[in-house]
Amino acid sequence: MSDKMNTKDFLIGTLIGGIVGASAAFLFAPKSGRELRQDINEQARAAKDKTSDWTNQAVEKGSTMASTAARSVTDQSTQLIDKVKKLALSVRKDMQTLSESADYLADDLNGISEDIAASVRQEVEDLQRSVEQLVKEVEQKEQEKKAKQDGQQH
Repeated sequence: MSDKMNTKDFLIGTLIGGIVGASAAFLFAPKSGRELRQDINEQARAAKDKTSDWTNQAVEKGSTMASTAARSVTDQSTQLIDKVKKLALSVRKDMQTLSESADYLADDLNGISEDIAASVRQEVEDLQRSVEQLVKEVEQKEQEKKAKQDGQQH
């Protein structure tokens, strides 16, 4: 915005300065009224032509800059959209992989928990047998001890 204002101010200043300078030169030049008016008209036409040329150049540059900016924005938008699409696809793939891994893990945990439960049941059964065997041995020892005591008492 500042560059546009500076360029615009410069062009306006140059135009006004040229007109004032030309007018002063004509007014102070020793010419007849008819020659002076003719010179002023020629200078006015020349100023008008230059102003028209500058206007056309400014319009062309503005159009060029606008189309360049539009292309740049379009290209950047396209690149951003492509990156977002790739990222979304990557996230979807990662989510699918994560979901499959979770399913496999759940299946493995189910299998492991069944194995652990079976192992614990087996251990409990073994312990029960051992306890029953131990109880039988203790009862047998007590009976032997009692039989010995009864035999010693008679």
